[in-house]
Amino acid sequence: MKKFMDKDFLLNSDCAGELFHTYAEDCPIYDYHNHLSTEDIAKRRVFKNMTELWLECDHYKWRGMRQCGVDEKYITGDAPDREKFLAWASVMPKLVGSPLYHWTHLELQRYFDYYEPLSEKNALEVWELGNERLKSYDAVSFLEHMNVKALCTTDDPADSLCWHKAIRDAGNVPFKVLPSFRPDKYIDLDAPDFRANAEKLGNEYGVEVKDLDSLKEALSKALDRFVECGVRVSDHGFSRFSYVRGTEKAELLHWLGCEYAKRGIAMQCHLGPIRNQSPRLLSSFGPDAGADSVGLTTDPYMLGAFLGDLEKDGALPKTVLYNLNPAENAVISTMAATFAPKAQYGAAWWFSDTLRGMERQIDELLETASLSASVGMLTDSRSFSSFARHEYYRRILCNKLGELVESGQYPADTEGLGKIVQDVCCNNAKNFFDL
Repeated sequence: MKKFMDKDFLLNSDCAGELFHTYAEDCPIYDYHNHLSTEDIAKRRVFKNMTELWLECDHYKWRGMRQCGVDEKYITGDAPDREKFLAWASVMPKLVGSPLYHWTHLELQRYFDYYEPLSEKNALEVWELGNERLKSYDAVSFLEHMNVKALCTTDDPADSLCWHKAIRDAGNVPFKVLPSFRPDKYIDLDAPDFRANAEKLGNEYGVEVKDLDSLKEALSKALDRFVECGVRVSDHGFSRFSYVRGTEKAELLHWLGCEYAKRGIAMQCHLGPIRNQSPRLLSSFGPDAGADSVGLTTDPYMLGAFLGDLEKDGALPKTVLYNLNPAENAVISTMAATFAPKAQYGAAWWFSDTLRGMERQIDELLETASLSASVGMLTDSRSFSSFARHEYYRRILCNKLGELVESGQYPADTEGLGKIVQDVCCNNAKNFFDL
């Protein structure tokens, strides 16, 4: 029987252990998609307690607590921070096998040097220990501690990027903090809130948005601002991807793709969530409360037409495709391989951000594309302690490669495999996104 989450956690062979400890463990992190607060980074926020750090904005944890029957007042309600933390600790033993269980304990180990399983029995001990240790961290040192070299946050085109500029001008953050261009609010011209969003965008750039041409003008000015702040990536979230030639939406998507290619901006496409499904939570808390589920990714003919039209015009930007529905892994991985080397099959995302989900994503790359070219993992998180998730992925990656060696499917070339591991863990992302 293995010890609980020891140094060889998830590493089930000697080869896997050597790959992780020699090649992966100390790799720097280039996190090209997350939702961290740039204001918190600029102000070097100090978290007052473990609830602020762990539960303030982490909808993954909120979902886990709801599933275990915790009252909403201890999740997004007005219960005291200490009581919220105790509620979280009480559900931990019930989350057996969940990535939440693994992530929580990796964070306790890496940031707080605490190696016992969390439960209601030791919750007060961890609360007091964690709160004391938090005095020695701020938002920047949390990331520096995990060897982060670059971050790409998620930013609306109407954002002034004032906090990005503050970080740049201060010059005291030891890693890159770059914006990502997220134009979701301006893609669907028939959406109920499009007019209000477009007006806000236009006001920011002195453009009266009244038609597609003026919308492009405002978005072009936004892109100019983002380029000035070092943008490397854009990001699109599609619940239902649609690209029908001859429509304004298709024209806008094609125009954006061309603009990204011209400006050297990579395009990320997240495909398939059904968002904000609970009317109760939407009315009481608002969006992003953890009331989402897996949908259908897209019509692959539409996605192929979109990428194909850009390629035909010599304007296909570097592209990463993520699918939320694991039933469509092969659809998206083979689509990405078709448009390689410009296109990539992205990391296991959101509800697939699990041990099994990551294994399936790695298997898909092994079988339909090239794992060695993968840009690896990201956090997609609002939590400053979430960067232990990179370690989780790296352990799973090394174990998968170790299995191939142990079963005789690949030679015991740890040096060659180690190069692949380091490329996937950091080098490929650094080079692909020019970080």
